[in-house]
Amino acid sequence: MTGTPDNSFGFRAVAPDERRARIRRVFTGVAPRYDLMNDLMSFGLHRLWKRWLIAAVAPQPGERIVDLAGGTGDVGAGLAGPDRCVAICDPSVAMMEAGRKRALPHVQWIAGEAEALPFADNALDALTISFGIRNVTRLRDALAEMHRVLKPGGRAFCLEFSKPAFWLAPFYNLFSFQVIPRLGAFVANQPEAYAYLVESIRRFPDQEELAALFRDAGFAQVKYRNFSFGIVCLHIGYKG
Repeated sequence: MTGTPDNSFGFRAVAPDERRARIRRVFTGVAPRYDLMNDLMSFGLHRLWKRWLIAAVAPQPGERIVDLAGGTGDVGAGLAGPDRCVAICDPSVAMMEAGRKRALPHVQWIAGEAEALPFADNALDALTISFGIRNVTRLRDALAEMHRVLKPGGRAFCLEFSKPAFWLAPFYNLFSFQVIPRLGAFVANQPEAYAYLVESIRRFPDQEELAALFRDAGFAQVKYRNFSFGIVCLHIGYKG
């Protein structure tokens, strides 16, 4: 078990409060070019991964769903509909401001942190988080909060970068450490931010470790599915 990344910022050891402040600055800086950078870094695959996430959720009429760390709203938009309540909850006002400009229908915007979600106990039918859980300040607390706000039988979906297949790892590492920070400098003028994002992936628990953390938080029937040979993984857990 690699443990949780609560005391690190990329490869650097920092106190949790400093981690929180640095991550807020990262997302304030990258917000204007966030969606473009996602397209470039993943060759557009992030859109396919998120479509698979939305299909797994299969939102139903009358459900209340929250997309946590929903950023600019691409997952929230896919979950939304006139017959259900969908909210995007994110601690970064800059990210949500970028998303609001898209004028997404049937979507609410709520400021909030994963470690202290602004929802009542047993309030939600489903909760999603995509490429955001590795940026929380206290991972175990965030998972406990996700469990708290779900109704009994409610489901949590976590899409996140993970550990790729061994044969892919050398090429993946080369692209991650050599290309992505340069893209961040050229396109977004944020090389340090994108260096952090790459490093944070390497520090994050792998597929089995994250599944164990879900179980520790009280989730049942925890399972996961790898996408793109393990570059990305979707974890699903249910509240008993």
